[in-house]
Amino acid sequence: MLREAQEKLKKYYGYDDFRKGQGSVIESIMSGHDTFAVMPTGAGKSVCYQIPALMLSGVTLVVSPLISLMKDQVDTLNSIGIAATYINSSLSINEVNDRIDKVSSGEFKLLYVAPERLESDFFCNMLNRLEISLLAVDEAHCVSQWGHDFRPSYAAISILIDKLRTRPIIAAFTATATQEVRTDVIKLLKLREPDVYVTGFNRENLSFTVIRGENKRDFVLKYIQDNKDKVGIIYTATRKETNNLYELLHKKGYNVGKYHAGLNDEERKQNQEKFLFDDINIIIATNAFGMGIDKSNVRYVIHYNLTKSMEAYYQEAGRGGRDGEPSECVLLFSAADVLLQKFFIEQSGAIPERKVNEYKKLQAMVDYSHTTRCLRKFILEYFGEENVIDKCDNCSTCNDESELVDITIEAQKIFSCIFRMKERYGTSLIAEVLRGSKNKKVLELGFDKLSTYGIIKQYTVKEIRDLINVLTAEEYLSLADGQFPVVHLKEKAVAVLKNEVKVYQKVEKKKAKVIKDTGLFEILRSLRKEISEREKVPPYIVFADSALREMSEYFPVNEKEMLNIKGVGESKLNKYGEEFISAIKKYMKENNIELKEEILYNEGDDKTEVAVEQDSKNNDKVPSYIITYNMYKEGKSIEEIISERQLKSLTVQEHIFKCASEGFDVNLDDFIPKDHEALIIEVIEKIGASKLRPIKEALPEEIDYLAIKATIFKYANTRIS
Repeated sequence: MLREAQEKLKKYYGYDDFRKGQGSVIESIMSGHDTFAVMPTGAGKSVCYQIPALMLSGVTLVVSPLISLMKDQVDTLNSIGIAATYINSSLSINEVNDRIDKVSSGEFKLLYVAPERLESDFFCNMLNRLEISLLAVDEAHCVSQWGHDFRPSYAAISILIDKLRTRPIIAAFTATATQEVRTDVIKLLKLREPDVYVTGFNRENLSFTVIRGENKRDFVLKYIQDNKDKVGIIYTATRKETNNLYELLHKKGYNVGKYHAGLNDEERKQNQEKFLFDDINIIIATNAFGMGIDKSNVRYVIHYNLTKSMEAYYQEAGRGGRDGEPSECVLLFSAADVLLQKFFIEQSGAIPERKVNEYKKLQAMVDYSHTTRCLRKFILEYFGEENVIDKCDNCSTCNDESELVDITIEAQKIFSCIFRMKERYGTSLIAEVLRGSKNKKVLELGFDKLSTYGIIKQYTVKEIRDLINVLTAEEYLSLADGQFPVVHLKEKAVAVLKNEVKVYQKVEKKKAKVIKDTGLFEILRSLRKEISEREKVPPYIVFADSALREMSEYFPVNEKEMLNIKGVGESKLNKYGEEFISAIKKYMKENNIELKEEILYNEGDDKTEVAVEQDSKNNDKVPSYIITYNMYKEGKSIEEIISERQLKSLTVQEHIFKCASEGFDVNLDDFIPKDHEALIIEVIEKIGASKLRPIKEALPEEIDYLAIKATIFKYANTRIS
């Protein structure tokens, strides 16, 4: 049975062996068992039902959540010689009838439908004209309200199963599901004693990075400059963020597109196809983009904002490196993202139990963003994997070679403060107390009388909140679920207070980039693009990047050698083999490359890597506003800084307020004479703070703009806090 499956894998897909877990899942289905497979994005879930579809009598019905997803899969299947079709809302009733007739007569082996289609009794009756041997449910987590992408229409699947005159084998597939969701899916789809396969969530070719506290726009601009020839996705949390980032990159001359639900259908379709066809190499999008995208050569996925859950993050990040080639997944974290996601949860209209669950999932993402442990280990353990190695050597934590910093004293002070506040308050108020804030709420509750009040005033409130987040991620603290979570001490924190264990924090370092010599690869990539335009299919349907890279390493110059390239099956060899072999031979001739047949597949991996040298001056360059801040902390006045740095007064003022807004330790009272503050506040309350000149004109002449700005900033922050 498995041998026949392997023959079809080689014939149609061009691979000699199944990936991890595929063989077991296929054997289970072919043995007639209901099957539930949890396999990471890019692990080849679709092969697990497509190959059985070729071996079983009748048709395989595939429930797929998006029109773009089913069209993409059908196009891919047809390109490798497998007869498949779909039925969705884009078809007329006559076209639907015609396709059902063709399926019934055996013209197609796979039929893709959307779950909403199954809510129609008329359509379900039409399906009873078919011999359905296998029902495959893609993105099966959508059936569970505890999943990250619950869709009520998925409830129609179990109703359809009851209506079919002969119950087919049921196979369900998902990339991201915790144990709770897996149990729910089995129950809701009414799977009968299913074989359950969790093949592991690890994607070894993906590197994971979390970046906190950096200017996001500056980071993205530099990253794209360093990776300008690579294909990438940048996810944002809102349409506005998508539009703004698109405009920024478009003006910079980058080949970029955008995708969100605010665009009309035609715009979304055009932008998606441009990305699929390599006409643009960067797409900026909300989470509306991606489920229907099977693009294999995405080299990086940047999350500009925090996602609502680990499931959503891992699914979106998993769209990188589907060809098995190294790809980067970068998450840019800011505290504002957490507030935005909480707003989305409150606006969702979900039942209270689901809201609590959503807050719990969001906290897991906050923990991930602050953990000092291996990021891969954090992800895998979240999904229930056991015995995960402590160090993956492919994430920003593991690749950070800096020394651990002992923060035991700071941790003890934080734990002590939480204890004295009776574990009844949230992160922000705890940070205010530790900083020694004169916040109205702090004073009203009498927390300025606590022994821990102002005990770590050398830190900013933002830095203290970050420390609390780190300690939460490392399970010294826990947060109650909800919109305003309360901080509690855990058993590990008690051990720290008793001086039984120490607490450490790690400081991140940046890695130097590596660039490969890809001469032949780029030639083959151009050829692939020509073919894709000629045949009107996305480039990755011709060949994946991994296949082109292997060709550029091993130089296959005949059909036998070309079939040894992973991803080259008989159908694609017949369609494209001659053109690629000709291109390879031409490149070899022009570059005087001669390979002996017996060593062709042993020395092909001898590639030259050119390390990009970092200019130490530029690499260590301190931003101008930080230089101003350091001089201010040395005790120098604004006038002294202006004189020494030869800057305008307005520039230095902007530096100071930028530092204050980013949470640096800036005492705004340094710029507000005591006898002026009350008068400035009185004027602000009368005429507002939207414009400075009216305020200045309403005040005595000796009160300068610096004092006014500092008061506005201080007053605004006091009102907010």
